[in-house]
Amino acid sequence: MLQHTAPGNPCPELQYERVAGGGARPCLVFLHEGLGCIEMWGDFPQQLCAATGCPGLIYDRAGYGRSASLEHPRSIHYMHEAALAELTHVLEALIPGQDYILVGHSDGGSIALIHAAERPPQLKGVITEAAHVFVEAITLEGIRRADAAYEAGKLQGLARFHGDKTPIIFKAWSDTWLSPWFAYWNLEYLLPSIHCPLFVIQGRDDQYGTLAQVDTIVGKVAGPAEAAIVDGCAHSPHKENPPRLLSLMGAFILSLGDRHHRRSIRDLRS
Repeated sequence: MLQHTAPGNPCPELQYERVAGGGARPCLVFLHEGLGCIEMWGDFPQQLCAATGCPGLIYDRAGYGRSASLEHPRSIHYMHEAALAELTHVLEALIPGQDYILVGHSDGGSIALIHAAERPPQLKGVITEAAHVFVEAITLEGIRRADAAYEAGKLQGLARFHGDKTPIIFKAWSDTWLSPWFAYWNLEYLLPSIHCPLFVIQGRDDQYGTLAQVDTIVGKVAGPAEAAIVDGCAHSPHKENPPRLLSLMGAFILSLGDRHHRRSIRDLRS
C-alpha cells in the first residue's frame, strides 16, 4: 500500500512516498530519470515491490515534482551531488541502517552507479535502466530534439508533474548536457570501485544511448554484473513493456542471495 508523506517529514525539502513490504526484505529505492518524478514512475514501483515482497521508497530529487526548486545552477558534478549528498541524506533520514537496493532510470541509473562506488555496507544491489557513463553523439542529438520540441510547446504535459518549476528543470537538464564542457563528463573511472551485484538494462532502440554504455558498465565493474537488452523498447522499458521489466527486475532482486550469481551479458527478447 502506498503511503504519502505526513507532518513531521524528516526530509521536508523533498517529497517522498513509501510502499509497504516485508520487514526483512531490502528496501527498493527508486531514482527517477532526468525529467522524471514520483508520479512519472506510474504504478511500476508498487508492482515491483509486490512481486518481490520488498518495501519501497520513491522520492522527487530537488527541483522535480513536488520537491523544492533548484537553488543553484548545475555543474558537471550535479549527479555526484545527487548521489553522494542528497541520496545519502534521504537514506539516513528515512531508512537508517536498513539494507536497500537501488533502481535507477537514466540519470537515476548514473546516480545509482556513483553511489554504489562508495561501497555503502547496506547497499545489496543495483539495477540501472538506460544509464549513462559517458556522453555520446546519439545522446546529444536526442536532447536537441527534445529541446526543440519543448521550445515549440510540444512538451507542455511536463507541467502536470513539475508545475511552475518545469522551465527551470527542463533547461537545467538540456542546457547542462548540451554545454561544451559537459562533453567531458565520464563515470568510467569509478566503475572498478563497484563491488555489489549489478543488473544493467537497456532498450535496444534507446534514442539516448548505444549499447556501448551497457558493455562499458558490465565490463568495468569489479562485482558480479549482468545485462538485459530488451527488444521493442527505447529509453523507458519499464513504461514500454512493464510485464517484461517486472519479470527481469524481480528475478534479479530475488536472486541476490545466490552466491553463484553469474557475470554475463544476455540479449533478452520480449
